[in-house]
Formats: sequence, C-alpha cells, structure tokens
Amino acid sequence: MQNALQGIGAGEAHARMIADSYRQLLGRDLIDLNKDTAIWEQLFDSPVVILSHGTEADPVLNFGNRAALTLWEMDWDMFTSTPSRYTAEAMERSERDRFLQAVAEHGYVDNYTGIRISSTGRRFYIKEAVVWNLHDDGGNYAGQAAAFKSFEHC
Repeated sequence: MQNALQGIGAGEAHARMIADSYRQLLGRDLIDLNKDTAIWEQLFDSPVVILSHGTEADPVLNFGNRAALTLWEMDWDMFTSTPSRYTAEAMERSERDRFLQAVAEHGYVDNYTGIRISSTGRRFYIKEAVVWNLHDDGGNYAGQAAAFKSFEHC
C-alpha cells in the first residue's frame, strides 16, 4: 500500500487519463470528482473497482484502486507487475481476449459480466462492468481500463 501512496504524484496524469477517457467515450463522469482533491486519490479511494493495463504485447496492470487490490487480493507492487490476462482463469482467457478486441474496435463496452480470479484462486463474478480504451492528451492509444460496482464471489 505504501508504494501506491507514493505514486500519487507520478500517477496523477494516469488517473486523469482514466477519468478523461471515460468521460470522452461515455459522456459522463466515472465518479463524482471533488476539484479540491487529487484525481489519483479519488480514484484510489473510490468504492467502485477501477483498474487499467498498458499497451505491452502482454498488457500489464498499471493501476488498481484499493477496491481492486482487495478484490484481487494483491498489494500494489504485485498488482502492477501482473499481466492483466491473469485476472481471468485460463479457461476464461480466450473469451476475455475476444471481449478486449471488441473494446479496442468500438472504444468501450458497458454492461460486461464475467468470471475473474484473485491471486489466491478465489473466483468472483463481475457484473455490469464498463471497459474502455485509454487515450493520452495527444490522442494516442494508451491501454484499457475497467470499472464496476457489483460482483459476487462464486
């Protein structure tokens, strides 16, 4: 957790990209933002599960808020060094890959449901997730993010 908190300054631009990309694609805010608090802190402390991955050939998670870290049962360092494909069980990965391709082609998909797995093997079913493409200030593709409020353990 300490490393996550140390990343506040460095991660502010990434947090803004997550929030701005969501607003640009969906026409609404990801969360209610308070102008007096850093966006990184607000995303990190949100009860909405929020995570993102980069553009590597095997994309690695590069942000997970407190709710995501808890759900996947990881600390910041473990989470941000994990290829995002490991958030799904092996048998679910081909479905996940097809889904992420659809997101890449259309910009976002909302109302996604699927089974995911924590670092300890605990399975959970995410409901009504939004997954969207991230773009930096120059309009360059910068990865994908996901957010959801509802899940249940299997």
